[in-house]
Amino acid sequence: MGYHLFEVFGIELEYMLIDASNFKVNPIVDQLFISKKGEITSDIENGEIEWSNELVAHVVEFKTNGPTDDLEHLDLLFAENIKEANLLLKEKKTRLLPSAAHPLMQPEAETKLWKHSSSKIYALYNRIFDCRGHGWSNVQSMHINLPFFDDSEFGKLHAAVRLLLPIIPALSASSPIFEGKSTGFKDARMQVYKTNQKEIPQMTGKVIPEQIFSKDEYYETIFEPINKAIKPYDTDNILDHHFLNSRGAIARFDRNAIEIRVIDVQECPKADLAIAIFIIECLKLLVSEDLISLDDQKKWHENELFEIFDAVIKDAENTKISNKDYLKIFGLSQTIAVKEIWRILFSKVKRNISEKHRESIQFLLNNGSLSSRILKALTEDFSEKNIKKTYIELADCLQENKFFNP
Repeated sequence: MGYHLFEVFGIELEYMLIDASNFKVNPIVDQLFISKKGEITSDIENGEIEWSNELVAHVVEFKTNGPTDDLEHLDLLFAENIKEANLLLKEKKTRLLPSAAHPLMQPEAETKLWKHSSSKIYALYNRIFDCRGHGWSNVQSMHINLPFFDDSEFGKLHAAVRLLLPIIPALSASSPIFEGKSTGFKDARMQVYKTNQKEIPQMTGKVIPEQIFSKDEYYETIFEPINKAIKPYDTDNILDHHFLNSRGAIARFDRNAIEIRVIDVQECPKADLAIAIFIIECLKLLVSEDLISLDDQKKWHENELFEIFDAVIKDAENTKISNKDYLKIFGLSQTIAVKEIWRILFSKVKRNISEKHRESIQFLLNNGSLSSRILKALTEDFSEKNIKKTYIELADCLQENKFFNP
């Protein structure tokens, strides 16, 4: 059975395990899974939420167990699972850390790949790209999966997603620090994401996907070049083009969904779900053609959108947007901070959002991205002690499902 636009959703949240005594990443997701299930596995169904692991041994992912039509209470379900995982980890003197990057991790030295199921795939990835970099082993994101029924719905959804992607990090940036230093980017995760797979540039493209609005065109323009480029490396044919495609939003024709991947994970599921719901309502608005016609949405070239995106990952909500045609979509005519675009969008969609999530979005619009709040809390003091103190507060926010408010 296929789903139509916005009928159901899939949400994935990633967290790293840290040693509670020294704050270092702790590659024991397999031990967490043994505690939970009595065996090493890469996926555990826990009612409506599934636990899984991918690539590195210190990152656990919680995701909706299949598509759900109930986003309203999802943050509470995630919060329950986080509490349960933290309880199991406590006896191993370990806990979950939120945000999109560990601020002190040295990936060169500390990365350990997942050694169990799919390990052949990860080993091959490692051979091609060397996964001991921030872009591979020090990144946590939220993925939103949105269904489409047929080519016509795919075209509408892909057009809307492409248009919104460049400004999403203004809401979600949460990775300002690598290796104890301010990176100069509020969204350093997306900064490294751009060049992560430079060995095979066909995989990431310009992050913003190309102007493609049908399945056949997608295979021809994106999947076939990827398959061709990977062939010399993947002599055993074990890699799937759906996974190799690393654009900021990817089409999953194996399950008729578009997966949005430019969203840094937040300090708690309450924040993640508020962002997810806000993004989804804005996409509905774009698909409705209230702001801009579908034909005009399709005219945007990825290079123009990438320029906006590239600025936004640096300054997040404070980025000045000066592209006149982009501003026009939102009824604006002069250069403005991107947070004002989000305020305009919020005024248009908030009636469709419950009071609980409206309050959360209002908090984000008033207090800025998690990156901005982290930097505010650090007050220019990037000593290891101060960084640890701040990030342990983030881990507490995760445990309690509450906002970080320095």
